[in-house]
Amino acid sequence: MNNKNKRIEVVSFDVEGTIVTTDFSYAIWFEMIPQRFALRHGLEFDQAMLKVRQAYESVGDQRLEWYDVQYWFTRFDLGRADIAMEELQPRVKYFPETAEVLKTLGKGYKLNVASGSPRHFLKHLLRDIEHNFSSVYSSISDFQQVKTADFYADMCCKLGVEPRQVVHVGDNLHFDYTEPASIGINAFHLDREGKTDNPAALRDLTQIIDLLGSL
Repeated sequence: MNNKNKRIEVVSFDVEGTIVTTDFSYAIWFEMIPQRFALRHGLEFDQAMLKVRQAYESVGDQRLEWYDVQYWFTRFDLGRADIAMEELQPRVKYFPETAEVLKTLGKGYKLNVASGSPRHFLKHLLRDIEHNFSSVYSSISDFQQVKTADFYADMCCKLGVEPRQVVHVGDNLHFDYTEPASIGINAFHLDREGKTDNPAALRDLTQIIDLLGSL
């Protein structure tokens, strides 16, 4: 890909739901944790799942603890999260177009990860593809915040680029589209199931290749 004199320098990706499926996370939050909670407290799985979900909801995804697996393992007295997560490594799956899109875009742009997942998650999620990226940022681990406009501004500063020189794509309408777009990043919402009427929504990652040619 010939990208000489390009305005866009960096193509940034969210991780879960964007380049990696949610299988691994689902297995942790909604299978392993409630299963271990059920064993720990002598409950049926459905009973345990209800209590675990109530605990998740009591914290909410605007607080950093929500994303910290060890926080939940400690809160529920389930032992070491890192060992449990390693057991679930085979559940990490990539979307069909991920490898080819990263290979193609990597020829002309610096590829970046901008994720709301903590690094102990990213270690597993990116294990087989991290070599494609020149930089990886976790809003939770590196900036102690969710993916706000401030996070994206700090990320651009660290990358040494202006927001207008960055394209970001992710599956969360607020965290991956509204927030980065508010500071001038060329943001695209990945809506694989067509749930919104957002005019900037993509149905899969291959569309970003053509869109980059018009920026």
